[in-house]
Amino acid sequence: MLTAAENHLLTRVGPQAPLGRMMRRYWQPVCTSAQMPKNDSDPVRVRIFGENFVAFRDTEGKVGVLEEFCMHRRASLAIGRVEEGGIRCLYHGWKFGVDGTIQETPNHCDDRFKARLKAPAFPVREAGGLVWAYFGPKDKEPPFQHYEFFDGPEENRCVFRINIPCNFLQLWEGGTDSSHVGILHCNLANPEWKNKASFVPDMEDYTSVALANGDNAPSLDIENTPYGYQYAAKRKGPTLPDGRETWSVRVTPVIFPTCRIIPLREYQFFVFEVPQDDHKTSTYLVAHGPKPFDRTKMRNVLGLNDERLWKEGDFEYRATVENNFFQERNRIEETWSGLAGLIPEDSSISASMGAIVERDKEVLVAADAAVVRLRERLLESIRRHENGEEPYGLGLSDYSKVRSLADTDVPLDERWQDLLPGNMGPVRTKPIPA
Repeated sequence: MLTAAENHLLTRVGPQAPLGRMMRRYWQPVCTSAQMPKNDSDPVRVRIFGENFVAFRDTEGKVGVLEEFCMHRRASLAIGRVEEGGIRCLYHGWKFGVDGTIQETPNHCDDRFKARLKAPAFPVREAGGLVWAYFGPKDKEPPFQHYEFFDGPEENRCVFRINIPCNFLQLWEGGTDSSHVGILHCNLANPEWKNKASFVPDMEDYTSVALANGDNAPSLDIENTPYGYQYAAKRKGPTLPDGRETWSVRVTPVIFPTCRIIPLREYQFFVFEVPQDDHKTSTYLVAHGPKPFDRTKMRNVLGLNDERLWKEGDFEYRATVENNFFQERNRIEETWSGLAGLIPEDSSISASMGAIVERDKEVLVAADAAVVRLRERLLESIRRHENGEEPYGLGLSDYSKVRSLADTDVPLDERWQDLLPGNMGPVRTKPIPA
């Protein structure tokens, strides 16, 4: 159980908060590339870590991220004009390049003035269907990280964004909790749902979250890694022909400061829980695999096909306490939760906890060990940063070999770690003083 003070430390992301200071040291997704589909597209308002920015793609296709409010009289650039190599404020026509260069000041025709000043601009990269930016100290910019989903044909990648009205940590914790999979998602994932012991998942189906068996209390192997940690959820597996007993193992890497890789059979599923502020999160989902995705099918599987809940291009998750999360109580016998799809189930459960969970009131059990480890490692990383050390994973640039592992039968006398040689574990670190 966390104290109220520790919970506060782990959930506040503003510029003066210790977590917020640490978060700004990493490259973070700020929008999808599809939000700016062509050169001189409409600008995109970006809210991250409790602050406001604007992203835009210029005439040459370069992407810039600036402070939202024009440095002249503080009008919003998010309603500005993107044209002729820059973004122009509507109020007095000041125009800025992607690097913050002042290109024009129509109400003050002085070239020396333009050359002397720059608008606040931030380092930007575009990769994997996402736009990334760095908001920390300029002299401490870390290497840009490389994930597996950056590689391969674009059609083999499917990117979604959902803006969810709750703190990022409860969403991230949900993704590190294997015991909920066979319960909350049981009609999709639990082969013993309603005693359907013959349930066999369709390997061609994007819903291949299915567990190998119906054990809802897996034992957990957790080991620290340079980027955070990874854990194996182990359920009793079948006996091999040679008589050896096995574990059915699924492995989830947890990558600081906001990422996890969900174990699915047919593809890797990357999730980034990026805080807009203390009470709202932009969740970026990236499915990446060996063959092209049918986006419509994937959207249906995720439960994002109901426009009452979510719309393409808008991204707002509209299921709330006020509309009872659009739960269909008459479908509970059919779907367990009465919520249609993986995202509505996960997002609604997290939002139902309130904007920020009161973790000092929880009652935890052994199945929550990976959630506890997330909190411990995050607290350690914050304290490292406050003590002048590097937070976990900051200096790493290559995550392309870090992978999850879907349910795999591993003999009791063999190591599941040997199946994931690129996952960089384990590491041991000395405790960081509070």
